[in-house]
Amino acid sequence: MNVIITGATKGMGRAIAERFAEAGFNLVVCARSENDLEKLKKSFSERFPSISVETKGADIGNVNQVKNFAKWILDCGFSPDVLVNNAGYFIPGKIYNEEEGTLQKMLDVNLNCAYHLTRSLLPLMIERKRGHIFNICSIASFKPMADVGSYGISKFALYGFTKHLREEMKPFGIKVTAVLPGATYTSSWEESDIDPSRIIEANDIAKMIFACIQLSDGAVVEDIIIRPQLGDL
Repeated sequence: MNVIITGATKGMGRAIAERFAEAGFNLVVCARSENDLEKLKKSFSERFPSISVETKGADIGNVNQVKNFAKWILDCGFSPDVLVNNAGYFIPGKIYNEEEGTLQKMLDVNLNCAYHLTRSLLPLMIERKRGHIFNICSIASFKPMADVGSYGISKFALYGFTKHLREEMKPFGIKVTAVLPGATYTSSWEESDIDPSRIIEANDIAKMIFACIQLSDGAVVEDIIIRPQLGDL
C-alpha cells in the first residue's frame, strides 16, 4: 500500500512517515527542500529496506507545483491508498494588523494545497472505491485563539473542506478524517522556552492516524482531537 504525505521531512510529517514505514507501507512524499528529501530517502531506505520511498520537491504554496506533484504520482503509477495532507505554515499575528497578503499565504499553503492535491488524486480513488484521506487541521480550526490571525481562518476553512469532502466520499467507500492537534512539539518550538513535556509529541499524532486505518471498512474516525494534557497554550 502507498502512503502519500506532504511536508514529510520534519515534525508531524516525518513522524507520520516513520510510523507507516515501520509498518511496511511504501511512501510517496514531497517537501520544499530537495536536500532534506534526499536525507529522508537515504535514512528510510537503510532503516526500512523492504519498502519503497519516492520523493519529489514541491513548494506546496504554489498551486502549479502541487498539481505537478499529483501528476507525477499518477504518471508513476502510484495508487493513493492513504493521503495525508500534512504540509502547513504558521504566521502569528492578529487579523486587524497583520502584514498585507498574510491571508493569501495562509490559504495557499494550509487550504489550497490539500484541496488541489486531493482533487487530482480522487478520480483514481473513486474508481478503486477505496482510500483514506487525513487533513491535518488544528485546534484553531474550531476554537478562536489569540495571535493566530489568518492561520486560524485557513484552518477553519481546511476543517470545512474536510467535513464536506467526507459527505461526498461516503458513497465511494473513501474515508476522510480531520486531525485537530493542539500545540505539538516540532521545530517551530525548539527556540522557545516551553518544556517539551508540556505539549504533544509529534509521534502521538502519527500513532493516532495509524490507528484509524486499522478499523473495518464500515467504521471511520471522523475527527481526531488531541490536546496537551495540561490544556491548550
